[in-house]
Amino acid sequence: MTMSEAPILKVSNIESYYGPIRAIRGVSLELERGSIVTVLGANGAGKTTILKTISGVLDPQKGSVEYDGKQIQKMDVDRIVRMGLSHVPEGREVFPFLTVRENLMMGAYLRRDADGIAKDMERVYGYFPRLKDRLDQPAGLMSGGEQQMLAISRALMNRPKVLLLDEPSLGLSPLLVKDIFTIIRRINDEQGVSILLVEQNARMALETAHYGYVLEVGRIVMADTCERLRASKDIQEFYLGAKEESARGERRWKKKKTWR
Repeated sequence: MTMSEAPILKVSNIESYYGPIRAIRGVSLELERGSIVTVLGANGAGKTTILKTISGVLDPQKGSVEYDGKQIQKMDVDRIVRMGLSHVPEGREVFPFLTVRENLMMGAYLRRDADGIAKDMERVYGYFPRLKDRLDQPAGLMSGGEQQMLAISRALMNRPKVLLLDEPSLGLSPLLVKDIFTIIRRINDEQGVSILLVEQNARMALETAHYGYVLEVGRIVMADTCERLRASKDIQEFYLGAKEESARGERRWKKKKTWR
């Protein structure tokens, strides 16, 4: 992992709306080159809105998004993708009637380097060998975990500098969640791709990322290294289940006491 003083992605005081509803307010964050940064928060906090605003799906009403030294807010999505920023949306959103191979090629639709595309296809098979066994299968017939593998691989076919991942663990088994996060770390380590990770599985996100932001009701309320966030009592209580685990232990103790 290589780091530099200038972040590859800088979000400054953005506000985005859905109609009259303000979803995020005054959000600022940075993604250092070669790093993994996570954004934590409950459902409806505005995590997905941040990624949509960065990737151009939503235009911010206020603020700026700077990618690799260029202002990209309100820029067309295809131009942002061409610049090397790929977005894996929540719910995967693969093309269900296209084959696995066709989905992967859609990720490379802006490229013209046939040899490079072939090499990148082999690279994603190395991350997700299951995809190679299902190249001619319609994506809609795959399991949720296989579709998540395909969605990440399709984004990698663009050879991104920055990868936006929205809830990659959503709906997956615990074993598969571990596999997905292992691959996320490999992508970062082996390719140097900078990753902005939105995730409800706070434990896995904080174990994977280098730096984290906590979002509540559209605002950033905490930001620190993941090591320090893991040690925070508030994070342990509200995101890592320490309070619930403590309450379960207390209930078990009280129940045991009544048996005596």
